[in-house]
Amino acid sequence: GVLKWQDYTMKFLLVFDFDHTIVDENSDTWIVKCAPEKKLPNGLRNSYRPGHWTEYMGRVFVYLGDNGVKEDEMRRTMTTIPFTAGMVDLLGFIGENKELFDCIIVSDSNTVFIDWILKAADFHKVFDEVFTNPAAFSSTGYLTVQNFHAHHCEKCPKNLCKRKVLKEFLDKQLERGVSYTQIVYIGDGGNDLCPVMFLKKDDIAMPRQGYTLEKKISQLAQDLSPVECSVLAWSSAIDIMSYLKQLLKE
Repeated sequence: GVLKWQDYTMKFLLVFDFDHTIVDENSDTWIVKCAPEKKLPNGLRNSYRPGHWTEYMGRVFVYLGDNGVKEDEMRRTMTTIPFTAGMVDLLGFIGENKELFDCIIVSDSNTVFIDWILKAADFHKVFDEVFTNPAAFSSTGYLTVQNFHAHHCEKCPKNLCKRKVLKEFLDKQLERGVSYTQIVYIGDGGNDLCPVMFLKKDDIAMPRQGYTLEKKISQLAQDLSPVECSVLAWSSAIDIMSYLKQLLKE
């Protein structure tokens, strides 16, 4: 086939976490505002086991359903979650430059919450794909959630290894003839470390300042086994936008 102009373009992959990155809260704890007295009973709250968050959220959704909390009330509550400082501007900027940026979300939230939040703010078109725990409302009107996948990574929560998601996405893109000049990984949490350690030297990790991911990356550097990629912390998404604008100039 004839090579077309776009085959030569520099393309960047932006990988976003969702909770505490795109939105400035944890979507899974935000839903508790729908519960009676806006809190969960102690027994339920204490039933979480590390690495088994999805199962825990399943129990939370049963509790909300049992208390008559309906889909439209949940949606109304979820769409009041605030975006992180500068994020609205950043997503607008990416939306205007979609020919240069492929953009995905890899998140431990769920499809229903992310869909509601992005659509309400009209940002769903900015993202090419969303990888998160599949959720749906049952015939009885209860929200249900499943694990995203199974994996063999020791470091990650049982339901989601973000490195595996990223690797599978890149492999699939390569089969379609798409490779990226640079991967920019934007996140905040401990479960973002595994994919960051998979990034290469031309890539860049952008941990949120003062959050777990930044601390874990610093710890690795202190232990003299630093990550291979560049690292640039951000406190407002405007910092990320400045970096992307600089990329486009180069």
